[in-house]
Amino acid sequence: MSTAKPIHTMLVSQPAPADASSPYLSLSEKYGIRVEFRKFIQIEGTTVNEFRKQGINPLDFTAILFTSKIAVDHFFKLMTDMRLEFPAETKYFCVGESTSKYLQKYIQLRKRKLFIGDRTAMDLLPLVAKHKNEKFLFPCSHGHRTELIYAMKEKGMDVTESVIYHTVESDLSDINVKDYDLLCFFSPSGVQALHTNFPQFVQGDTRIAVFGPTTAEEARNSGLNVDIEAPSPNMPSMTAAIEAYVKSIGQSRI
Repeated sequence: MSTAKPIHTMLVSQPAPADASSPYLSLSEKYGIRVEFRKFIQIEGTTVNEFRKQGINPLDFTAILFTSKIAVDHFFKLMTDMRLEFPAETKYFCVGESTSKYLQKYIQLRKRKLFIGDRTAMDLLPLVAKHKNEKFLFPCSHGHRTELIYAMKEKGMDVTESVIYHTVESDLSDINVKDYDLLCFFSPSGVQALHTNFPQFVQGDTRIAVFGPTTAEEARNSGLNVDIEAPSPNMPSMTAAIEAYVKSIGQSRI
C-alpha cells in the first residue's frame, strides 16, 4: 500500500482551458481534486525587424526543423508578415505526430516532404543524417538548449538556429505554491520560473509532474524529484499520467 499522501490540490502551469470538456476538469470531478491554472511563462514572438537583424534569409534553406507547436505558430506568423512562401521542395522535420499534424494549419502536407521523429528532438538525428546535404533552419526560442543541434554540427551538417520567440517568466508573487499537492510543468522555462519566483522553495511532499524529456531534465537538474512524467507509450497525455499516479497511490474516486 502506498504511503504517499492523496492529491487534493493541483496547479497547472498553463492557461485555463476554454473547453468545458477539458480532461483536467474530468480528473477534478472523478477524484475531488481542486485544479487551478496559471501561466508560469509568457511567450513573445520575434518581430520582423528583430528577425532581420539576425541576417537570416529563410528561403536560403532547404529543410526546416520543428520541435514544438509554438515554434510552428511563431515561424509561420513571421513568414506571413514577411510575405515569404516556401517552395514545394522544402523538407520538414518534426518531433512527434502532434507537431507534424499541426503543420496542416499552414501548409498542405500532401505536397511537401515530411519526416517525423518519435518523442524527442534526438529522435530526429537518424532522419536528418539521411539528408545530410540539406541546409537546415531551426526556428527556436532565445536561450534554447537541444542536443540535436550540437549533434548535427558535430556531424558536419549545415544547420542554423533562428530565434523566433522569447519566453518571459510570469510574476507569481500572489500565489503560494505550497498550497498545492501537485505542480504540473510543460517546459524547462516553467520550471525556471518556479525557482525565480520562489527561490526558497523546498519540495517536501509536493508532487511534481512534467511533460517532455527536456522539462524532466530541467526539473531534475534543479533539484526537484519528478513523480509523474509524460508522455509515454501508455500515457500520451499529462492527465493520463496524473490519473495513473492517483490510482497507484490508492486515491479513490468520489
